[in-house]
Amino acid sequence: MTEQRQGLFLVALAVFFFSTSPVLVRWAAPLSAYEIATGRLLVASLAVLTLARLQQQPLRVARGDWGRFAVFGLITALHFLFYIASLTYTTIAHSLAIVYTAPIFVSLASAWFLNEPMPRRKWGGVALAVVGVAILASFEPTWNTRMAFGDLLALGSAITFGLYSVAGRSQRAAYPLLTYAGLVYGLAAVWALPAAVLSFNPAAYGWQQVLAVIGLGILPLGIGHTLYNAALRRMHATYANLVATQEITGGVLLGVLLLGEIPSPASLIGALVTLAGIAFVIL
Repeated sequence: MTEQRQGLFLVALAVFFFSTSPVLVRWAAPLSAYEIATGRLLVASLAVLTLARLQQQPLRVARGDWGRFAVFGLITALHFLFYIASLTYTTIAHSLAIVYTAPIFVSLASAWFLNEPMPRRKWGGVALAVVGVAILASFEPTWNTRMAFGDLLALGSAITFGLYSVAGRSQRAAYPLLTYAGLVYGLAAVWALPAAVLSFNPAAYGWQQVLAVIGLGILPLGIGHTLYNAALRRMHATYANLVATQEITGGVLLGVLLLGEIPSPASLIGALVTLAGIAFVIL
């Protein structure tokens, strides 16, 4: 199996675990986005670093690379904080569709930071994706200021997801997978921790919330994102991110089955147009 096919298999498997995230975030309510993000990052970091130790992978970072890893951790923390917070204000369909404009930002960041530019003819797809987002938001019957704020948070998550993807690819030859992923998750938790402490509410915690946060740390992050980072080491970051957009399908389906959250026709049309634009950009 070629590296590209291995990457496709890994990211497709990652999508399965990604899809559990929106439902688990809803089940973690009423915890704040800061508590959920910090908790899942801590759980994922401990799990991945434990696995790295069992596989005898080194857990050290070169002294000159700590600043770079701190930035990677900040980007990761912002991605999860924006994403989780967006689900408090907008629907699963809106959040996932906007978050997965990320391939556009991956393409831009790949050109700027990895010297992997995107052909000019592909920018028609960028315009189509923007139209899809406009349909998704502007023609939503219940769209309001609260949903607009959630959509804006989702866009922030998309931008940081693009940067996170390029960061993961850039370190493929420098550090083993589990070392890189575990340390980045841990540093992201450190960045998010002060906000989690300030928003801490002991009364909000029950078994459902604790188990949901542990599930978020193990399934979509510890397993899903680590598989995604593995795929980034085998294929172009934009291609991996495009496949990851299918979290939209899985997340919306689980939202329907487990939460009874039915997407509106405008949400579905907007999401499809957005994905068509993204596919045009990549393919």
